[in-house]
Formats: sequence, structure tokens, C-alpha cells
Amino acid sequence: MLLHKQLHFLFACFMTVLSISAQNKKPTIALKEIITSIENQHHVTFNYSVNINETHLIAPEEFLSLEQQLIYLEKQTDFYFENIDNKFINISLKTKKKSTTLCGYIYSSIDNKPIENANIKTSDNKHITSNSEGYFEIKKAVKSEITISHIGFTTKKINQNEIKDNDCIKIVLESELTTLQEIITNSVLATGITKNSDGSFIIKPKKFSILPGLIEADVLQTMQQIPGVNSHDESVANINIRGGTHDQNLFLWNGIRMYQTGHFFGLISAFNPNLPHNISIYKNGSSAFYGESVSSVVAISSTAENFKKNEISAGINMINADFYFKKAISKTAYIEIAGRKSITDYLETPTYTKYFDKAFQNTSITDFSQNQKVNYSSDKKFDFYDLTFKLFKKLGRKNTLILDLISINDNLNVFQKAAVNNSFQSQNDELEQENFGGNLVFERNWNKNNQTIINASFSSYEIIANKKTSIGSQIVFQKNNVLDNALKIENHHFLSSKFSVNDGYQFNEIGVTNLDTVNSPQFYRKSKSVLRTHAAILESKFKDSISRISFNTGVRFNYIENFNKFIVEPRLQFNYGVSKHFNLEVLAEYKSQNTQQIIDLQKDYLGIEKRRWVLSNNSTIPIQQSKQIALNFSFKKNNWLINLENFYKKVDGITSSSQGFQNQLEFLKITGNYKVIGTEMLLQKKINPFLVWLSYTYNKNNYNFDSFIPATFSNNFLISHMVSGAAIFEKNNFKIALGTKWATGRPETTPINKTADQNNPVIEYNSPNNKRLPSFFQVNFSTTYKWESAKNIQYKLGLSVMNVLNRKNEISEYYRISNLTNGIEEVKTFSLQRTPNVSFRINF
Repeated sequence: MLLHKQLHFLFACFMTVLSISAQNKKPTIALKEIITSIENQHHVTFNYSVNINETHLIAPEEFLSLEQQLIYLEKQTDFYFENIDNKFINISLKTKKKSTTLCGYIYSSIDNKPIENANIKTSDNKHITSNSEGYFEIKKAVKSEITISHIGFTTKKINQNEIKDNDCIKIVLESELTTLQEIITNSVLATGITKNSDGSFIIKPKKFSILPGLIEADVLQTMQQIPGVNSHDESVANINIRGGTHDQNLFLWNGIRMYQTGHFFGLISAFNPNLPHNISIYKNGSSAFYGESVSSVVAISSTAENFKKNEISAGINMINADFYFKKAISKTAYIEIAGRKSITDYLETPTYTKYFDKAFQNTSITDFSQNQKVNYSSDKKFDFYDLTFKLFKKLGRKNTLILDLISINDNLNVFQKAAVNNSFQSQNDELEQENFGGNLVFERNWNKNNQTIINASFSSYEIIANKKTSIGSQIVFQKNNVLDNALKIENHHFLSSKFSVNDGYQFNEIGVTNLDTVNSPQFYRKSKSVLRTHAAILESKFKDSISRISFNTGVRFNYIENFNKFIVEPRLQFNYGVSKHFNLEVLAEYKSQNTQQIIDLQKDYLGIEKRRWVLSNNSTIPIQQSKQIALNFSFKKNNWLINLENFYKKVDGITSSSQGFQNQLEFLKITGNYKVIGTEMLLQKKINPFLVWLSYTYNKNNYNFDSFIPATFSNNFLISHMVSGAAIFEKNNFKIALGTKWATGRPETTPINKTADQNNPVIEYNSPNNKRLPSFFQVNFSTTYKWESAKNIQYKLGLSVMNVLNRKNEISEYYRISNLTNGIEEVKTFSLQRTPNVSFRINF
């Protein structure tokens, strides 16, 4: 037995010696060839920055495992071989102090694939990028932090001190939730106004610099600088975009539909310009999530960009005083309160006087039967306020809750009187207008690629008009009320850094009540209607910065419950960078609208036009539907910007009572359409510290009412040609702007004769809109200066002058039967006279 064991031992020793001897007889080969063989055998990748070309050794046996082969190589060479997940092998010198370098692999959280060309930056401002395998190696900085970033991913910061020596770390970058919108043009018209690749204009009041006549970013005044946007009577409550009426625009404030948009006869907007909000303006190609509009969309968001920063500011100008307050109430929540109040209760400033004169006194009335002017004198009392509240709360890492409230109120009391040939007439008008709304938003980030947003909102609008006249002691009372309740659900799915899909559902219930009462002759009328609509939305968004292509396609499926009717609304936004400097854009949309404003008995209010909201009944008040397409070319190079946009737009289902006719169509109830074809051009040059621009707009806009003769004639809001321009100077904290605007006059309808039968006074008209008013010309100026105290308190002083040359521009002309003489009166209204305004603001 002992002999048997000894023989086995001797045999084993003999075989070992033979093996060693045989191995020593194998030739040595280059290390580079060995690792290539291992890569092929085990499907791994070696990464190294050291010189291995001069290292030769006997290759390890192929039957050994990967780990055994690496141990063998490490023993036979001067290198460390670090195995990363059996995929990557990092080679480094043993003699090198490993604590002086940092290496890692960067992966995407979406598909766990390596990220190439990720940016790695140390605290010492050293930069490198990752290779095709996501690998990088960098010297450790004196300071301990490195930053890893890449487009489409959230930036990540790593503390070097938390990484063990000799470790090659694995870094996973989370995809960044983004709307895939790329700013393609900076500083359009002014600093703080940009244009997106989806065709929308973005206004950021906190970054807004200055525009002629404006010293703060009044939302609806600022947007009138954009080509294609205009107000024919200088009112922000009567904005016309590509021939559309004001009610055909959708105004949203934090998701709440606003039915009142102006203060002070529409001369300033109802939205506080001092909130840190963003305004998105779509003339065409709007998202399928926007409904109830056949013209433009104006979406205002007041969610603060800086979550933790507390802010307090207050300001005053010659119309109103305002305040703004934002306070973080915890690490995850803040509240925001802002308000404005007119100062006209306490002080009648020159600005207030000019505004009032524009509304009431800038009117020339001629009685043709008496061949004399009729002078109306007015006493007035007016005030307004707006107030907003926001609560923002983070609920854990994935949820956000936002509550928004807004209240807008205007009160007007005007007593007017006039006398002709000892005949006396007086009238007392009282108007109260208010809009109150709220929106509760819940956002849930399910994971890095999926997000849900739920909005529950309401908007309550009411206007009450009370008129008392001396003739017959007549009292007319009118009331219009709108209650809009909405539920919106949005789902966003980010499939990759280039492509996303959005879907959602919207429900709207709109109720409208109209009440009319007259004491003499006795009359009572009350109507109430409710409309419920459902909408399913589907969108896809693609953006590729390499091919310079981005497009958004969407479709909105509307179902109107009351009419059992379906309406499909496709949307398109396509943008292609033909070259580095030349860009092509195509926008198209199909939209519908179930609400509109009608103008009823406007002459009863002595020039104070009163519009009332009504709902479609699918017959005498049709559903309005629009089609629009636009082709846009833009060129940008060496601070030059040239933009040319051609468009076609058609809106069906309009009613004559919604168009503001003051001729033979005023009391008709007919339906039709209008078609607009036009061109908008912008030429801009930035020469520091100057920004100079010139814009031109042309359009041809005609009505078509089949039941009226003639069926086709010019639109009431037609302005065939408009040219505007500005020169803006900005240096340090001083800004100054001078600009001008010229436009062809609006259409008017003239009477065939200027006298009427005293017993049966009726005006006989020529064809509708047979004549043009004189052209409009205005020069505006503004300047601001900002400075800061030693205690970091900021001050801002502003001065503006509207209509510097005090030109008397006629903006409307119509004819009516005089209550005093039964003769024909010609009524002309004129634009704002030279109007100065001074503002002062302080930010703590």
C-alpha cells in the first residue's frame, strides 16, 4: 500500500516537471495579442491608456476562466487588470498611484447602454468626454466634486472622496423630462421674447427688457408687437390675430380659461405683469391639448422658476399700484400672492385722464339734420383690481400639488348728458365685470420616462349692465354669466431622448345665462344653456439635433354631447434646419369653438361696447371651425434675423352679431365665414448695444354671407398693410426704446344720404365696408433705469410716452339715429392722445 502511494506521488511530480518544462518552452508573445485573444474568447473589452506594446509573455491557457487568466496576467506583468461586470477590463500600471486618477463608465437609465461623448468636468475646470463604451479616466482634482452631463439627461455631481481607491465607478444618468422644445431664435423684438421650434412665441416678463411705449411686460400689449397680432381700437380686450375676433382667441392663466382679459376699457391687460411667468403665444399649429379656439392660443404660466428664493416687490405707476410676495413655507412648498389696484379712487393722474378721454371724450358726433356738433359731457367713477394666489407643494420625490386662484374685477359708473336746440338727454351707465377662477394640479412622475398631470379647474365670469335714461325714465338691466368647469388628464411618455408620445382626456361643461329686463316698455327675457364636450388627445413629438428635424403631430377627437357630434382636429408643427443658418417651418391646424361673444344693443351704452358670451346651438349659432396652414422661412447669421411667413386661414360658422357691425347688418342674424391670406415679415439686426427691427404685415380678409347681397365684402378687422419698427438701446442698467407704427385704415360703411325721414328715421347704406378710414400713424417712446443699494435692494424707474407726436388717428366711424332730433348722427372715435406714464418699482 505504501509503495502504491509513493508511485502515485512520484508520477505526479514527474508530470508537473514535464508541464513546467513544456510551458517554459512556449514562445512569448505581445500582451496586445493576448488581450485581443481574451476579448474574442470571453466577449469583453479592454480599456487602457498605458503603453503595453513592449510587454511580452507566455499566453495563459485557454481552458482557464476569465478571472484566472487576469490573475495570471497580473502576476506576470506590471499592470493591474480590473474586471467591470465581466464586460470591460481596465488596465493600469501597478507603479501608478491610483489615488490620483478616477475612472468610470457612464450608462443611460433608459436602456442601460453606454453614453458616448458625455461631458466630465472637474472642480479645476478640466474637461474630457467619454468614449464609445462610456468609459473615461481623469485626474482627480484638488476640489472633490466632478460633474457629468449630456444632452437629454439630468446632470449628475459626484464627490471624489466617496469613491474608494482603485475603483472604476459605474455612473447611471437619468433621462431628463423635457417637452422637446428647442429655442431656435433668441431675442425676437426684445430681450425676453423668443421663438420656439413649434412656432410659438415665448415671453418671459422677468427677462423682458423694453419695447416702445411699454415699461413693463404687459402681456397683451407686448404680444401686439408680434407680426400678425393687432388691436384695431388699441384695446387689449379686442385683439385680432390674422383677422379673427377677440373671442376666437383662447386665453389661459395657469390652465384656467379667462373670459375677461382687460382692465380700464381694455387699455391694460388683466394679468399682472410682475409675476415670474412665461407666456406662450400660438398663432398657428397649437398643441392638440388646446381646444375651444379657432384663432390663437395665449397660455400664461406663473409657476416660479426658482423654488427656494423668497421675493417681495412693490410698484406704482400713474394708473395702479401693485405688490408681489413669494415665500417658501417649507423645504418643499411655497406660496405666492400678487395683486393690483387702481389708484383712480384717490388720484386722477394725466394718464388716467387720457385713458378716460380715449374711451368717452375722443368722440366726434355730428348731427346732420342740425348741421352741428353734439357735445356729450361725462362724469365718471372707475376702479379695478386683480388678485392671484398660488400654493406649490412637493409630495415626496415623485408628486407635486399646485393650487392657483385668480380674481379680476372692474367697476364703471358714467353719467353723460347732451343738449341740442334746448332738447336735453342724460344717461347713467353702470357696468360691473368680474372673472374668478381656480385650478388644482396634481403631477405624478411615475418614473424617469412617464409623467401624468391632472387638472381640475373652473372659471366664473359675470358682467352686469344697468342703464338709466332721462327719456321716459327708462331703465335697462342686462346680465351675462358664464360658468366653465373642466377636467384635464395628460400623460407624457418619453420613449427616448428624441421621441415622446403624449395622450390625454378633457371634459368641459360650460353654462351661459343671459338676462334682459326693461321697465318701459316692459320687457323680460332670460335664457340659459349648458354644453358638455369630451375630447381624446394623442400627440407625438420628435426632435433630432443632428439632422436638425423636429416635428409635433397631434389629433384631437371632440365629442359634443348635446349634439351627438364628433369633430376631428389634426395639428402639425414641422421644423427643418436646411442649413446652419436657414430654417424651414410648416404649421397647420384644424380647430373648433363652441362659444362666442355677440354684441347686443351696443348703442344703448353711448360708446361703451358691451359684449355677451353665448353658446352654440348647432343651428342659428353654429359651431365655429377653422382651417389654417402656414409656411415660414427664417435666416439667422451674424446677428441678422430675417423671418418670412405666408399663411392661409378660413373660419366657418361665424355669426353677424359677433363681428361688431354698425351698419345694415347690425341687427341681422345670419351666418357665414371669412377667409384670410397674408404675409408677415420681420427683419432684425443686433448691434450691441442696439437692437433694431422692422416688421411688415399684409393680408386680404373677406367675409362671405350667402344669405346677404353682396355676399362677399371686406372684413371689419381688415388692415391690409401694417409697418412697424423700433430701435432699442440697452447698456448696463439703462434702456431706451423708440418705435413707430403705420397701418392702412379700417373699413367703414357710409350712408347713401345723410338725412332721414323725420317720421320714419332709417339709414340707407351703401355696400358694406365700401370705404376706408384714413391711415394710422403713431410714434411711441419708453425708457427705464435700474440700480441697486448696498443692501441688495433693487430699484427701477420707468417713463413711457404713447403717441409722442399727438397725432389724431381715427379708429372707427359709424352712423346712428339721434334720440334728440331723429336725424342721422355721424360718430367718429379717435385713438389715444399723447399719454405719459411713470412707474417706480422696488424689489427686496
